[in-house]
Amino acid sequence: MYAHASQLNAQEKLISGAVAAGMHLLFLALLVFGVNWQKHIEPPVNMVDLWSPPAPVAEAPPAPPPEPAPPPPPQEVKPEPKLRTPAPVKALPKPEAVKPDIALKDKKDKEREKEREKDREKDKRAEEKKQQDARKKEQEAQQAQAAEAQRVANEQAEAQRRVAEQAVAAQVRLIDEYKSRIQAQIYKTMQPFDDLPKDTFAEIEITVLPDGNVLSTVVKKNSASARFNEAVERAVLKAQPLPVPKGKDAALFADNFRRMTLVFRPKQ
Repeated sequence: MYAHASQLNAQEKLISGAVAAGMHLLFLALLVFGVNWQKHIEPPVNMVDLWSPPAPVAEAPPAPPPEPAPPPPPQEVKPEPKLRTPAPVKALPKPEAVKPDIALKDKKDKEREKEREKDREKDKRAEEKKQQDARKKEQEAQQAQAAEAQRVANEQAEAQRRVAEQAVAAQVRLIDEYKSRIQAQIYKTMQPFDDLPKDTFAEIEITVLPDGNVLSTVVKKNSASARFNEAVERAVLKAQPLPVPKGKDAALFADNFRRMTLVFRPKQ
């Protein structure tokens, strides 16, 4: 039974394939036939006349002549009026050429600009003069200030110089005063020399200790009187301790009395 069904299906498929193939062949034959038929038949050609002669135009009848116009009515003739002789016309003065408003405006603008330029220049000069005067005053003030400062400095320097001179003079006087005291104390221990000339002298360098004691004596210069020189040296040793500066004047000792030179003459 199954084999019989399979045979029927196979037959149906075969028949279907044959029918399909026949239909395709028929369609192909019709297509080829139609193409060949169109090639053999030519389309009809229509001829059309594009120009034909115009129809004759009938001539119009001539127009009747116009009727004559009626004559115009007679017109009344009026006498011509007498013409007066015209009075001579005075020649009018030739008007002056009027300048255009634009030119006049430009001229006024230029004049105003010149005035403004003059004002600006005037203001500029005034400002420059003002600045020059201010600079001049400032320079004068600076010069006056510098001069005043210099004057004050000079006065201070002069005052300091006077003070220094006074201090030096006072110191010199104080030194001379101490040396005079020392010489007077030495002269007290010196014997008189009435037989020696008045020009006899002995310059003695004395080295002194801060307490006034004599450390040494040296004759630097003399008048060739050995006897007087020895007498002066003995007097120096006898006069110690010498009255050298002490206390508040102790600063004078190192530079002026540590090693001092004194001149002695015969005691008259």
